[in-house]
Amino acid sequence: MDARGGERLLGMLEEAQVEAEVLEGIPDRLAKFVEPFTESILQAKQRRRAAEFIGGLLSDVERKNAESIAYRHDQERKEMQYFLGESRWEHQPLLIELARQVGRELGRPEGVIVFDPSSFPKKGTESVGVQRQWCGRLGKIENCQVGIFMAYASGVEHALVNMRLYLPREWAQDKARRRKCHVPREVKFQTRHALCLEMLEEAGHLLPHQWIAGDDELGRSSGFRRELRSRGERYLLAVPSNTLVRDLEAELPPPDGPGAPRKAPFVRADKWRESLPASAWTRIEVRDGEKGPLVVEVTTCRVQAKADGKRVGPEELFVVIRVQDESGAVKHDYYLSNAPPETPPPELARVAKAEHRIEECIQRGKSECGLADYEVRSWGGWYHHQTLSLIAAWFLNAELRAGKKNGPGFHLPATPRRHCSIAPRRLRLRRTDPRCLPLHPPLGTQSIRPLLSPQTPQLLGTSRVTATAVLEQ
Repeated sequence: MDARGGERLLGMLEEAQVEAEVLEGIPDRLAKFVEPFTESILQAKQRRRAAEFIGGLLSDVERKNAESIAYRHDQERKEMQYFLGESRWEHQPLLIELARQVGRELGRPEGVIVFDPSSFPKKGTESVGVQRQWCGRLGKIENCQVGIFMAYASGVEHALVNMRLYLPREWAQDKARRRKCHVPREVKFQTRHALCLEMLEEAGHLLPHQWIAGDDELGRSSGFRRELRSRGERYLLAVPSNTLVRDLEAELPPPDGPGAPRKAPFVRADKWRESLPASAWTRIEVRDGEKGPLVVEVTTCRVQAKADGKRVGPEELFVVIRVQDESGAVKHDYYLSNAPPETPPPELARVAKAEHRIEECIQRGKSECGLADYEVRSWGGWYHHQTLSLIAAWFLNAELRAGKKNGPGFHLPATPRRHCSIAPRRLRLRRTDPRCLPLHPPLGTQSIRPLLSPQTPQLLGTSRVTATAVLEQ
């Protein structure tokens, strides 16, 4: 690490109470951490570049793209740009290893696999898959790329494990644009739901889980829910408030004469909710918040949903969860599930909360590991950058869990600048800007020396710390 990096490390120590030995082993831990991922890359130079790029994603550079990371390592930008955007190496083995590790470290039988699309606003029309489409980040239709992400959540932690780039039909059918962005021939147009099912097929067996969760873009599709049922998966999927449902538990007057029994009419989900008495809601304390317990209210009902405004679906469990935010506003979320009607409301609330964890994962990746900082246009470049970003985020996840195990002496402060506070409040941790972490060194080019004298403890801020080893250019 250069002098600039050393100054940032000192700044981190001044902000926090950190045991010196916690920081001391980071370079070695990072070097060892990347080995299982890079061993599937055939060329030694590419393995070295991958390790350097992951180190750069964890560094203090402002824009975590190939050019900035190359300069951070005092390298020519073209070599790093070529490695990321044009060189041929398979990203899939790295993602499989990631899912394997996440399943091993975080896996619990009651785990939840979560899917969620995330948009990346872009200028121009040359980047693969970019076009005017709904951009959730901006809340409107805008020029962007859309990635579909797969995450895993358990009582231990939550992490991103896989992703797909959504290639719009117009792109899939445009041979010239495909050729220019090096889209493989075997890649065809797939809906976002199909991409989720593909990831589930690829990595689901590595992630112990009891539930599948997702946002209303996924839940609104009766075909997606049908596919999950056919695979034996239990789901809790958000649906829009205008979803038409038929209450199968409604009390109806007897029929006037012979014939089919009467059925409740289809009504919008929000209108059904408005008709409920106060006694229909169950109060649940989900977890402790900074300002007291976080309480939600849940109600359930057996329903049939009308698919695509026409077909009537099978019996499903309709779940409505409401919560009051800090401003006093009440928010309602609507879900459909194939869980048994007797499923306890606290369990449904737990899964619904896990569904929101993927948003935290994506925000963590974007704010700390350069998930959205890529400046590549090709198909392979997008997948290379995303894969290495997910791996960098997993390293931070491991460090966070290790810090938790080390007890109250390990505190990571909130970061200034781009960082968003995303550590689960239940952990009661203050997190340091991960870009302060020492870089993984270019292999064979750097030595280790102590920044401070090991024999001379120094008082920094409110913490008495001893020396830590950092990497020197």
